[in-house]
Amino acid sequence: MKREWIKSISMVVAAAVAGAFSAGIASAQQAPPPSQSSSTAQSSGAVPPPGTIGDRKENQQDRIANGVKDGQLTAGETANLENKEAGLNREVRTDRAANGGSLTGAEKTQINQQQNKLSKNIYADKHNAATAKPGNSEVGQRQQNQQGRIAQGIKSGQLTAGETSRLESREAGLNKEVRTDRQANGGKLTSGEKTQVNKQQNKLSNKIYQDKHNNRTQHPKK
Repeated sequence: MKREWIKSISMVVAAAVAGAFSAGIASAQQAPPPSQSSSTAQSSGAVPPPGTIGDRKENQQDRIANGVKDGQLTAGETANLENKEAGLNREVRTDRAANGGSLTGAEKTQINQQQNKLSKNIYADKHNAATAKPGNSEVGQRQQNQQGRIAQGIKSGQLTAGETSRLESREAGLNKEVRTDRQANGGKLTSGEKTQVNKQQNKLSNKIYQDKHNNRTQHPKK
């Protein structure tokens, strides 16, 4: 009788252990490893990984700078892009100030969506038919030189998005004036017009220097 009782108890314990072991295996098979779970969350884009916003901002400024330097972006296109960049920068600063210097997951997602739109705008402007290829004249060479200085200022962070936008707006206005004068004179500028344009280019050159050497810089916060 005692042996039968011990045998019965042993069978119950063995069944319980076997059930627990099977449940553990099933749970382990269903749960993804920690690295896989983290990777899935990042690839979904729900909450961008730290540093993405700053890295993308810097990358997009480099793309604009390259577009200015090689003539793919006109002064007007650059001013428009930099206006959008400046607005996005203000939004990020406002959000950080409201949250003790950080961005919430929802804010990061929203900023990344806006950066996606800006990225598409940069691509579209760099690949359309509008280009900024100055001629071989003295006026054209100075324009090219100043565009190169602006591009270098964007790339190095010496020029903020707002400063670049204002400089490019002036450049666009000057370019429009030159085109109008040329059209009125069979494609050329009179000596008086050249003198006037050079004076305006001198002012723009001084403004580029001042903006590049003030205490305002644009180094992305990650």
